[in-house]
Amino acid sequence: MRAEKQILTREYVARLNASPFFIVVNYQGLKVAHLSELRKRLAQAGAEVHVVKNTVFRVAAREAGVGDLNGALAGQLAVVTGQKDISAAAKALKNFSAEFEKPKVRFGWLNNQRLEEAAIAALADLPSLDALRARLLGLLARPQTKLVRLLNTPATQLARVLQAKAEKAAA
Repeated sequence: MRAEKQILTREYVARLNASPFFIVVNYQGLKVAHLSELRKRLAQAGAEVHVVKNTVFRVAAREAGVGDLNGALAGQLAVVTGQKDISAAAKALKNFSAEFEKPKVRFGWLNNQRLEEAAIAALADLPSLDALRARLLGLLARPQTKLVRLLNTPATQLARVLQAKAEKAAA
């Protein structure tokens, strides 16, 4: 392997090891302006897309411990990686694909498991991680809110009775 390819391979091994996920997309037919727009949208989701040669990515994936991707890598491919939530990156890809009909998701990788196109589409439909955390906090806070309201009710009723009695005595 040439020195340039070895440098690229090491770069991709580092990128794959630093990212908890990756999504492989076929970008064939996507114009440069659209690819720039995709990069911008993915950056907002905490992800990035890089065009990579199939042979370089195949070697990098093997060295990163992903496994052998011989049959899966064909055509013009780009790889989406990120530091945040895979669902945000998948959602950005899905929305972009709905607008421009490209790129086509091929497969992904998360937690040492291969994800097919349908699984990535399902991840795109999930709420964001922040929204799920907010829901969880709401569920956890609900019993305490009910308890405070329940404990506060007798005191409120007693105060109303005393207020009514005081108003009646003053009248």
